[in-house]
Amino acid sequence: MNQDWEDRVAAAWATFDDYTDDRAADFRAVIDTLVAELPEGSPLGPFEQACAWDSTGHSDKAVPLYREALARGLDGYRGRRAKIQLSSSLRNIGQPEEGVKLLTPELDAPSDELDDAVRATLALCLSSLGRDREGLSLVLGALAPHLPRYQRSMANYARALVEPQD
Repeated sequence: MNQDWEDRVAAAWATFDDYTDDRAADFRAVIDTLVAELPEGSPLGPFEQACAWDSTGHSDKAVPLYREALARGLDGYRGRRAKIQLSSSLRNIGQPEEGVKLLTPELDAPSDELDDAVRATLALCLSSLGRDREGLSLVLGALAPHLPRYQRSMANYARALVEPQD
């Protein structure tokens, strides 16, 4: 889509906190209006609508829209966001194993600013499956580079949580 549309979507999201819970439908209507401007079959439409449903507390309605966006070819940065958000929504509706399957390959994807979000969301999905040590390992591994000290120690502790001990 063009930059004007992108700017208007960003502006709509910048106002999200202005919509109280009882006005969630109003926010989704703003997004729907913007989506209506997109060409038929654009993956951006279901992605933005999924985000709106998700952000207003309706993971169940967001899941099929995220899936549709990905099926339509949403890729790159937004595609990675969709996988993170879909995994979180799947966890919220009681399907964390599907979230794990979706996000695990993202651990080997090219690095970007979403790496920590991948690990945090995957950790939540793992925890929902009773795999807390694996989840904690991911979170510590993501946190370690941000610490002013103890980076090496925390990274080693993270590995030790999931590697066999001698």
